[in-house]
Parts: sequence; C-alpha cells; structure tokens
Amino acid sequence: MASTEWWQRGPVEGVPAVLQPVAHILLQVRESVGEMVVGLSDDEWNRRPAGVASAAFHVRHIAGVIDRLFTYARGHALSQEQLAAIKLEGGPLAIADVARVLEALSNRVDASIAELKTVDVATLGDFRGVGRAQLPSTVIGCLVHGAEHAMRHVGQLSVTIRVVRQTAAHERFQLLG
Repeated sequence: MASTEWWQRGPVEGVPAVLQPVAHILLQVRESVGEMVVGLSDDEWNRRPAGVASAAFHVRHIAGVIDRLFTYARGHALSQEQLAAIKLEGGPLAIADVARVLEALSNRVDASIAELKTVDVATLGDFRGVGRAQLPSTVIGCLVHGAEHAMRHVGQLSVTIRVVRQTAAHERFQLLG
C-alpha cells in the first residue's frame, strides 16, 4: 500500500491544473481497487451479501462509468458497444477473467489521463447532454462526476469485500468447529 494518496504526490504531468483532482481521483481509484481485490476467490468476487452488488460488478462498473462519462464530456452519445457493456457489468466473473477485467480498468484510467491532457480548459463550462434524456451538464461536470462516481464505487467495493471476507472466514470457522 502506498504511503500517500495520489493527491499528495504532486501534479500529474501534462494535466491542466484545474483537472488535477480528476486525474488524482482516477489514479487513486485504480490503485485502491488493485490493493483491495488481491486474493479474492471466485465465490468472493461474485458474492452479493444482503443483496448488494458484487465486487465483480463494482470493478466492471467503475471502468464503465469512467468510459461513459468521458464520452459525454466529449459531446458524444454512447455507442451500441457501451450500452451493451452496461448490461454485462452485473454478470458473474470467473477467476480466469479477473486479470482481463483489472487490465480493462487500468487501461481506462490510462486513456482517461491521456484525454485529460488534451482538454481545452476554455471548454469546461460548455453544455453536455447526458444520456438519452440529454440531462444538462458541462464538460467539467461529466469529467468530475466520472471520477467521483468511480470513487463512490471504490467505497462500496471496500465494504462489500470486507463483508464477503468476514463471512467467508466465519463460514470456514463454522466448518472447523
């Protein structure tokens, strides 16, 4: 585990100052997810304690929400591929696919950081319609919400993993006792 969070490590080279918090959050998301999911079993990835979303959902959703909000920030509608991916976020995850899912998240963060470096800060207040209803937002609103929503799911992932691991440990103890 890193001794400091990303926001304490200085600016991300090439990212405009006003977008540094977005870059820091995205980098923290990737690092935190990577640290939390180490050693999860197939069952733990997919378990839904008390009916909450699984760890598998959260990791897929984090990558997906960053992708979708950055798409809106560019002023584009979601593609058919992006819409189809939403439906797959909640499906079961096999251990054999974990590395691919984590790589997809890492690649999405890298692509988003690269994109932040190209944003014309003069456009941050420009209107951006979100979703089919074209709900009103702005370029910066989409970028910030993409990062914020991703971090929100990191928090949910953290709680889910703690509950899942505690439950698994309790179940193992019951079998031994």
